[in-house]
Amino acid sequence: MAANDRERWDRRHAESEKTQAPSAFLREILESGWWSLAPGRALDVATGKGRNALFLAQRGFEVVAIDISAVALEEARKEAESRSLRILWRQENLETLKLPVDSYDLVVNFNYLQRSLVPQIKTALRAGGHVIFETYLVDQQAIGHPKNPAYLLEHNELLQHFREFRVLYYREGKVTEGGVAAFRAGILAQKPALDSFKKAT
Repeated sequence: MAANDRERWDRRHAESEKTQAPSAFLREILESGWWSLAPGRALDVATGKGRNALFLAQRGFEVVAIDISAVALEEARKEAESRSLRILWRQENLETLKLPVDSYDLVVNFNYLQRSLVPQIKTALRAGGHVIFETYLVDQQAIGHPKNPAYLLEHNELLQHFREFRVLYYREGKVTEGGVAAFRAGILAQKPALDSFKKAT
């Protein structure tokens, strides 16, 4: 495990607020009634203090939540216990992680961009499973953090990453969440039947 990354994130989480509200994009998708995502086995990538994992568990999903920070995961674990929610918390270095194949009905990824992990996210989904992915656009450099282009999506890049999936919902541009404006791209996409996915890849 990358000790420097782990220590950096531990410090950041120790100094930050307690568990925040779930992502507005995730809530929009699961609460709008526009799409039918039945509870199943879900993976929350880079969960942090577990705000989205907790939300999914409350809605009946069987959640596995992974993050590099032990500090964040411990706080998330305590919050889950206080709500009587069962979530599998795993401390992992995402840069060396190997996700199991055909194991999840839903994968969510928020505020984290590791391009090398996208192929694993796609193969970790079962046929017919869904991905919900949202993070910052390159335009974010002009108004705030992050500024490193390695962690920022180019325009339409997220669509390209999931081009062989069925895109159910996509948005890109300036959005406001919790009173804070940011440039973001978000997608809800469904993995096609296994034969179709193998042909596409």
